[in-house]
Amino acid sequence: MASTKEYLDFILEQLSGLDEITYKTMMGEYIIYYRGKIVGGNVR
Repeated sequence: MASTKEYLDFILEQLSGLDEITYKTMMGEYIIYYRGKIVGGNVR
């Protein structure tokens, strides 16, 4: 099951105090990066 944009928005809101948070979509999922390193995503 693919991640939803709403859930991504929730996670990004929780991390809003951090600088340099980015994300990319990959195969229907969102991968979250902090300072260019992967820190989250849907891993199965």
